[in-house]
Amino acid sequence: MLDVRDLTVQYGRISAVRQISFVVGTGELVAIVGPNGAGKTSTLAAIMGTVPTAAGEVRLDDLVITGSAPEAIVRRGVALVPEGRRIFGSLTVAENLAMGASVRRPGRSVQEDLERAMDRFPALRRCYREAAGRLSGGEQQMLAIARGLMSRPRVLLLDEPSLGLAPLLVEEVFESIVALRQDGVTILLVEQNAHRAVELSDRTYVLRTGQVVASGTADELAGTADLAALYLGVHEAR
Repeated sequence: MLDVRDLTVQYGRISAVRQISFVVGTGELVAIVGPNGAGKTSTLAAIMGTVPTAAGEVRLDDLVITGSAPEAIVRRGVALVPEGRRIFGSLTVAENLAMGASVRRPGRSVQEDLERAMDRFPALRRCYREAAGRLSGGEQQMLAIARGLMSRPRVLLLDEPSLGLAPLLVEEVFESIVALRQDGVTILLVEQNAHRAVELSDRTYVLRTGQVVASGTADELAGTADLAALYLGVHEAR
């Protein structure tokens, strides 16, 4: 499905991402974890075309999407739920969801997906006509995910969905991600809660200073020496 090959992202002379490669198969939940500054968000931005790639390519099935405009990438089936949610607080929940479907033609399928989104996240139905800025942090995260789903993506990119949330709300967000996976949604998850992300995922890639330093299933990574150091970047693994 999503195939990232030797991806490199540079900001001036600084390499944020250095020749990383990974694959997200149809129906999989794949996680990218690592400390701040590891290159996680830059990787998602490169996939979405919001930052240029210095080298490498991104394929959606056999189609190279590297260098395409973000709007074209969304139309081809990739959606990003950004870090910090970035909902439009002055607009209603309904209007935020409609913006998620703006790449699609209005019609019955859009209404069906809207109903499905509110079934997944009942709080959105209760607050449907309210300003999104009045929602709790957890509800805003649910809205951001639902808005991403409204484009009917083939691959959903989630950037730090638990960031800034209270522990109880964090668990609600992870439960919603598990439910999406069970529904067959293909997900690439960037997450600060590394251990939780590893538990949920089919496969995890650990980034340090823009490079993949470990990868595998939860069982495979559990056998890696100094895994906590690889996650958090506290000290160099021996």
